[in-house]
Amino acid sequence: MTLAGETMGTRWSVRVVVPDAPAAPDLNPGLRPGTVQSDRHVYDLALKAEIEAVLARIVAEMSHWEPGSALSRFNRSEPGRWQPLPPAFAHVLAAALAVAEASEGAFDPAMGLLADLWGFGPGGKRDGVPSGAEIAEALAGSGRRQIEQDGRRARRLARAALDFSGIAKGHAVDALAERLRGLGLADFLVEIGGELRGEGIKPDGQPWWVDLEPAPGVASTPIRVALHGLSVATSGDYRRSFHHAGQDYAHTLDPRTGRPLTNGVASVTVLHPNCMLADAWATALTVLGPNGMALAAREGLAVHMAVRRHGERLSPRLEAMLG
Repeated sequence: MTLAGETMGTRWSVRVVVPDAPAAPDLNPGLRPGTVQSDRHVYDLALKAEIEAVLARIVAEMSHWEPGSALSRFNRSEPGRWQPLPPAFAHVLAAALAVAEASEGAFDPAMGLLADLWGFGPGGKRDGVPSGAEIAEALAGSGRRQIEQDGRRARRLARAALDFSGIAKGHAVDALAERLRGLGLADFLVEIGGELRGEGIKPDGQPWWVDLEPAPGVASTPIRVALHGLSVATSGDYRRSFHHAGQDYAHTLDPRTGRPLTNGVASVTVLHPNCMLADAWATALTVLGPNGMALAAREGLAVHMAVRRHGERLSPRLEAMLG
């Protein structure tokens, strides 16, 4: 069975192997397992509703495009005042801050001011590029050091704004996988905007094979991996960019400079058991560029990096996985 829809400004899809009727999950009080054979369409609709409910909750908590989301409310909160956080929000924030520390700020969840300044946020596109003074002002009020978390609560120490764009899709993939497992489904492939997680096997007994997404204009070896309890996330400057005054600007900002990347990295793909962490690390290593491969090795990350004019780089962990 394949289900699909839209979320977070992109597409989602779930390919799932549904057991025979006696073992199928009871998705809601009005839907009994026996209805899988008698009315498979009803079952499909119920399963899609379960998936969309998970995604709707994540958007309601973590979207910086929704004024009423928990994240948007946090970004409007009074600096210095502790704010209660929903459990999943607290989990994602803790993971984001941990990767921010491990990457020495190459990944940073508190860059909402700069995303808005460059026209990448809910404020919409802007004419031209921001001035050096505007960037410096936004950068001074941004960054992980301006966010303090204590378990299920957090506070802003300045006017910093959270932006989970570099981690929320990965978390959503993990959340869908968890919900599918909770419904008794063990064999599936989840995708949200190019972030994937596979568990179990296909009906033919094969694992969920996927080809790593190649970066345009960079010579690279085709790589196929089996997502058997494994996730993959890709960050690439070719996915989103804008053109101004004869220059292309990537949508990925360097948290250390407050400016779009110019390091020549076309894409970074990370394989990891946790899609949320794969997502965050893909962003961090895109910012760090080729020098980040040493960090990938220390962290034991399976990484493929495509660099314009320099070809591809594979981390030791990925080389070992590919044999």
